[in-house]
Amino acid sequence: MAGFSLDDIVGKYSLQNSLQPIFSRLQEAEQAYKPGEPGNEDCRIGVLRLLSILHGQDAAFNLRSKQGGQSVASELAGLFRHVEGNFNYDIYQPLVQLVLEKAPDTDIWKAVLDLIDVVTQATRITPPPRINLPVIQTPRSHTTSSLANSSEYRKDIDNVLKGELLRFLHADIPGFFEAFFGEIEGLGSTAQAVFDRCKAGEESLYTEEGGWTGWPENAEEKCVLDWLVETMGTLVQFAEEHDPTQNIDRRPLAQPSRPVGGSTAKRKLDIAFVDDPNATENTRCHWSQILVPGELKNDQMYDTPLGARVDLGRYVREVLSAQDSRRFVPGFTLCGPFLRVWHFDRSGGIASEKFDINKDGCRFITVMLGFLRMDQKQLGFDPTIVTVDGTRCIEIERNGEKELLVIDEVIGRAHCIAGRATTCWKVHHKGSSTQLVVKDSWQYPERDEEGKFLSEAMEKGVINVARYYHHQTIRIDGRDDTTETARKGLGVTADEEPSKSVVIRGKSRKKKQATGEKRSSDSLQAPLPPSKRTRSSSPTKATATIQYRVHRRVVVQDYGKCIYKATSRVLLLSALDGCIRGYQSLHERAGMIQSDISLGNLMVNEEDDDSSQKAFLIDLDLAVKEQREGFSGARGKTGTRAFMAIGVLYGEKHSFMHDLESFFWVLFWICIHYEGPGKGRVVKRFEKWNYMDTEDLAAAKKGGNRS
Repeated sequence: MAGFSLDDIVGKYSLQNSLQPIFSRLQEAEQAYKPGEPGNEDCRIGVLRLLSILHGQDAAFNLRSKQGGQSVASELAGLFRHVEGNFNYDIYQPLVQLVLEKAPDTDIWKAVLDLIDVVTQATRITPPPRINLPVIQTPRSHTTSSLANSSEYRKDIDNVLKGELLRFLHADIPGFFEAFFGEIEGLGSTAQAVFDRCKAGEESLYTEEGGWTGWPENAEEKCVLDWLVETMGTLVQFAEEHDPTQNIDRRPLAQPSRPVGGSTAKRKLDIAFVDDPNATENTRCHWSQILVPGELKNDQMYDTPLGARVDLGRYVREVLSAQDSRRFVPGFTLCGPFLRVWHFDRSGGIASEKFDINKDGCRFITVMLGFLRMDQKQLGFDPTIVTVDGTRCIEIERNGEKELLVIDEVIGRAHCIAGRATTCWKVHHKGSSTQLVVKDSWQYPERDEEGKFLSEAMEKGVINVARYYHHQTIRIDGRDDTTETARKGLGVTADEEPSKSVVIRGKSRKKKQATGEKRSSDSLQAPLPPSKRTRSSSPTKATATIQYRVHRRVVVQDYGKCIYKATSRVLLLSALDGCIRGYQSLHERAGMIQSDISLGNLMVNEEDDDSSQKAFLIDLDLAVKEQREGFSGARGKTGTRAFMAIGVLYGEKHSFMHDLESFFWVLFWICIHYEGPGKGRVVKRFEKWNYMDTEDLAAAKKGGNRS
């Protein structure tokens, strides 16, 4: 049916109840599946039966695959051979879960199309056009941290977030509870005393036979939230009576229908812990106040990577974006009566084993009281960012001495979970007016340090590049701050490897959630989020192990604003010229390629009375030595895709000329999206550049930008 959309075809040829007969078989497959055994025979048979039913649907004969343009029915026939010959349930599980969740037909067929795309690319023999990848080319991955001039629709964000997280979510980690709750002083004895109190009396709150009194049997959301809030109030009362020295001001906040303030698009949150003893369902809340977010589902079947886990990840992304000193975020999912505790950081997320709160009441109390009593460092706040005389300051150690840098403002913070998560602050020395800029990021340990590159560039007389002042690896409690230490050294064995080595689109089935809402017209004028977003050219990577990151800090002497904020066209073009000269100087004098020319990395300074350069490049995170041997040390190359050169999008090794082309795309983007300083807008035609496949984007750029 040429010319008809997927929605049109699926609407005409409904699945109706055709998948109902294999529900029990698919449920058996899910129960039989173990992460370390992707070739399970029960899983293989279940998938074969599912594909057989889909193959016979009228929609399959009318839908076309994305790559070859053949009918989906024809492509499904090829999948039978794949299942018989090289079966891996990890690839098919997201589709199975959508079927079991009774997802809309459109979601199921989209997952089928993605599945076909993944298997086709995995088995493709001939290389893509134009690509002759040198062995030293850095591989590519994909995160949410840069969406240039985007409304951040939920349907778009979710797909990118899944790509960012799914390979890096690890559940059922042994020793999780002891590692994260064992260090809270007196928690164990208090929890046991509160549990004993809950079991006491004729009208006890908990019984060994029936679990918690008043627990909603159908686990309907509002009923569970009401029960949680009431129960938490009782637990706080019992804890304070057990130990009068405790004064617990933290409380749960349940507002599933009220958008939380501070996000680009409207986002709602099931439940969270906040430092407000008077918090109620009518309390206005901002993401900057959320300490521990929680996600509720009415059945344990939603405790899956594409279910409650990514939903919780969506909340965590907002928390990390709104709190500039947050290193990691604890959270929890409650699917029916099954509770799982999560820890999210810049390497992804790890989680405890799930447990039934009605069968392990003491553990439930321990977790809830733990969330109520965690201190700032245990909640993930950076202890090197301190408050002195009512002023927030950053502590650095330079030349063997400590210095306090007073924070004037947050310049930018990346909107992501897993990734470099760059944060920049404008600061000045305490007792001095000299301005500096501090940049924090989470790097792979083997990656070349940006601070060393900046220091070398200044020593070699490079012009119009941010001038070096200091760099260090942040240390906490005498150890380097890494995602490994944040996780208390908890590792991942083969059996806990993430069950998703590929990404297939899917939605949460929670009925209360609407597909993404646009932000207000006022916020559409806001400048783009900080630039960085990784992209993937390999949808069939082997299942990833944990990729630990180290927390690094760089301080530079130049402060400016992004060139799209220039107060006139003349100043904008002058700054662009200065940045190009800086890039050329970096290449000629230091032999470096910057590798991430983007809107947020080209700066202009319009002040006449400070010492900063008038135009300069920032961000050598991705810079490489042109004559390097082997990989740069990055496991996934990042950048803002709207500004990538066409050759880079096709996978060519990054070159000097590619960066020069990126300068053109920056100017092109400014002309499209900015009418003047502070007058940015979202242009739907180009917003999709944030989400397009890299080769599709390259083709769009080659075709006169008719995207």
